[in-house]
Amino acid sequence: MKRLIATLAATGMLVAAGCARQGAVGVEPLDTGSPTPSERPSTEPSTGPTAGPTPSGSPTPSEPTPSGTVTYEVWFTLSDRLSPVTRTEPATQAVGSASLSALLAGPDNGEAKAGTGTQIPPGTKLLGLNISGGTATVDLSGQFLSGGSAVSEFTRIGQVVFTISQFKTVDDVNLRLDGDPVKTFDQQGRALGRAWTREDFELLLPAIIVESPAVGQTVTSPVTVSGTADVFEATVSLRILDRDGTILAEAFTTATCGSGCRGDFSETVGFRVTETQPGTVMVFESSAEDGRPINVVRIPVTLQA
Repeated sequence: MKRLIATLAATGMLVAAGCARQGAVGVEPLDTGSPTPSERPSTEPSTGPTAGPTPSGSPTPSEPTPSGTVTYEVWFTLSDRLSPVTRTEPATQAVGSASLSALLAGPDNGEAKAGTGTQIPPGTKLLGLNISGGTATVDLSGQFLSGGSAVSEFTRIGQVVFTISQFKTVDDVNLRLDGDPVKTFDQQGRALGRAWTREDFELLLPAIIVESPAVGQTVTSPVTVSGTADVFEATVSLRILDRDGTILAEAFTTATCGSGCRGDFSETVGFRVTETQPGTVMVFESSAEDGRPINVVRIPVTLQA
C-alpha cells in the first residue's frame, strides 16, 4: 500500500490510507432486463451491508432464484479508449458483482482478437460492492492500481465507473483498495472532492461507441445497429461487409446530438447473404474534408443466411 500511495502522490493522485479499514460487503443490485443505449437497467440493492461478500450469482436465502437471462455491459478498451462489450448469462441477484467480475476477468478470446483490451492488472479481485443512495462503493484488491502510467490508472478507474454505473441505481462511484478509500481525482490528478461520475471520463470515450450488435454475435437481416456518437453534424454512417470485405448494404443515421455533444443513434439495415459467413458491421463518420471514413469502429459478427 505504501508503494501505491507514493506512486499516486507523484501524479497528484492521493490515497486516503489513514481511514479505518472497513470489511468487504456484498450488497448486490437485482436486474432482470438488458441495458439499452437510452435506458440503464433497473437495480434494487438491499438496504444495508452484509457481513461479507455475497458470491456472484448466489441469491440471499429470502430471495427466489431468478429465471431467464440477464444482459449487461462490460467496459474494456479499444485503441486506448473506453469501449463496451455485452455479456449474457443466467439471471442472477448479484448482477452488479457479475459485471465487475467479468471486467476483472478481461476480454474473452473473440473480443481480444477484435482488438479489445483492458488496463486492469491481472489478479485484481473484487472484495466487495455496496450501493446506497445512488453511490456505488467498489472494494478491489491492491493489485488494481499496481504498475502502469497515470493515464493507465485513470483509464482502469474509468472502466470500473462505466461498468457499474450502467445500472439505474448508480449515479456515482467511490473506490476502495483492500478496504482503504481512494481519494477521487480528475485526469490531471486534481482532487475532485466527490465521487466519480461518467462525465469525469468523457475524454476517454471514442467518437463512436457501438453497443449493438456485440462482437461475435450472429445477426440476421435486418440488423439494428445502435450506440452513441459525438460526430460532425451528428451524422453516423453504417456498412455491412461480407467475409471478403464487400459492401452488402450501407446507410446513415443521425444521432440525437453531435458536433461537441454525445447523442444516441439507432438504425436498422437490411442485407442478403446466400450462406452464413463471417462479416463486419462498420460504423464511422464521413470526413467533412473529403468524405473518407474516420473514427471507424468495426464489429466482427456472423451474418446469418
